Amino acid sequence: MANNKLQKSFKTAVADLQYQMEVIANNTNVVVGTKDNPIVTNSELIPIKHYFMDGVYVREMTMKKGIAVIGAIHKHLHMCFLLTGKVTVINEADTIDHIAPCFIISKPGVKRVLYAHEDSIWFNTHKNPSNTEDVKQLENEIVAISYEEYEEYIKNK
Repeated sequence: MANNKLQKSFKTAVADLQYQMEVIANNTNVVVGTKDNPIVTNSELIPIKHYFMDGVYVREMTMKKGIAVIGAIHKHLHMCFLLTGKVTVINEADTIDHIAPCFIISKPGVKRVLYAHEDSIWFNTHKNPSNTEDVKQLENEIVAISYEEYEEYIKNK
């Protein structure tokens, strides 16, 4: 029961934090997605590169020291790699400091907040069975923007 309360509390808190960031976003000091483009695919503060291989999509994110990122909710199990730096990863289950080099197995349905204590490079690896290089299409396939969208995805899976 306590774990369920913690999950609900985290979900509410992270949704509120995300909303507050949207209110103050100026694409200079605070970068967030928009209604039309909810996932930041590249910015000066958070440079992102995309790599495509047979059946695999890799997203590289560079985080400068002091940057916080609120991620989308991933639909599938995947692996993340921290190649350089130190980050704290917070989700509804725990808070963990990661020091590069290391990897993280990311479970479906988890929304994370990352904070970079040092300049850091983070990689997400995803399946890409159609071998598309259309990042918007991939985002639709691999992430949900809200918990409600994720729950709908699971219900219709």
